[in-house]
Amino acid sequence: MTDKCACDRPIGVLDSGMGGISTLKALVAELPHENFIYYGDDKNAPYGLKTAEEVRVLTENAVVFLLERGAKAIVIACNTATGAAATYLREKYTDIPIIGAEPAIKPAVSYRHRSKILVMATPLTLSTERFGRLADSVKGDCDIIGLPCHGLVELVEAGKTEGDEVDKTLHGLLDRYVGRIDSVVLGCTHYPFLSKAISAIVGENVPLFDGNRGIAAETRRRLETEHIISDRREDGNVLFETSAGDADTLRIARRLLGT
Repeated sequence: MTDKCACDRPIGVLDSGMGGISTLKALVAELPHENFIYYGDDKNAPYGLKTAEEVRVLTENAVVFLLERGAKAIVIACNTATGAAATYLREKYTDIPIIGAEPAIKPAVSYRHRSKILVMATPLTLSTERFGRLADSVKGDCDIIGLPCHGLVELVEAGKTEGDEVDKTLHGLLDRYVGRIDSVVLGCTHYPFLSKAISAIVGENVPLFDGNRGIAAETRRRLETEHIISDRREDGNVLFETSAGDADTLRIARRLLGT
């Protein structure tokens, strides 16, 4: 029999900062009757320049924070944190669904065979064994090009998703690939907020892929499997928590979510 109280509990969503709000938007669209607690560890962002052990510790701290607030499931809305900590966390917290993120390489490979796929991600994500296994397992005859993207997380954390500073940073990263790639994988949950600016550089004919819809679909599947999906008919709500906890950060979070 389904635990009614468990169904009513919120879904915990975590990220190194504000990037996971792109995942949160997909989750709210997929599961509009669920309540969510979003935890952004903006005090320690970015994760992508830290060691794997540092990220594992920070991610577990965020998980504990969300569990203490009654989360019935955890979504790690961060590719870097997933690569560094998901396996460890699933082995330790066996009584709760933990859903992770991964770069959307498979959809990009399916889009066009024998293509060149640029994977924009943090340095740590690209260096993990998990990323290497993923790329090798799905790439087929495609050429996977990893691009460490220094500076992009910091821009989104500051609420900068367009403008001269964004364009200058992206041109520095992308200009050498213009006309040489067939698709782009946004391998960090911060990057979808820069989609418009990225497309303006690589071309509107170059599709961008992110994993957010897949994460949302997998979260629904796990909630249904565990019989803890909400049966409320009214819309749920979102509570924002951040490690810095300042008003500007919360304002940026609400703006990125569109509330």
